[in-house]
Order: sequence, then C-alpha cells, then structure tokens
Amino acid sequence: MLTPDFTQAHWRKSSRSNGGGGACVMVARIPGAAGVKDSKLGSASPVLPFTTSAWSAFLRDVKTGKHDLR
Repeated sequence: MLTPDFTQAHWRKSSRSNGGGGACVMVARIPGAAGVKDSKLGSASPVLPFTTSAWSAFLRDVKTGKHDLR
C-alpha cells in the first residue's frame, strides 16, 4: 500500500478521549484508508494508516468486545 495522503483530511477527536489533556486520539477517513493520530502533538503527530478493510475489522472487533481486558 502506498502511503496515504492525509494532508486534506478532516480529523475528528474521539468521543472517548479524556478532556483533561490525556488519551487524545483523532481519526480521519480518506478514500481507501483511515488514519489515527495523537491530537496532543498537533500537526507534528505521525499518522498511523490503515486500509479501509483493516479499519472496519478493527471497529467491528472493538464493538464486539474482542479487545476488552478480561
């Protein structure tokens, strides 16, 4: 997969992010990819890219509790 270009992406802060300055995750979707970054680092944050299918699988697993600590 080529490195996706997120420069024009619309980033959303997770509703689960801590408002106290920690755990700030941002997500953006572009055609064919999704990206995750740390909002505390601003524009300097590296982007962790995912294919659309990998991101969808991750979201499905989270929603079904597959990654919950037991």
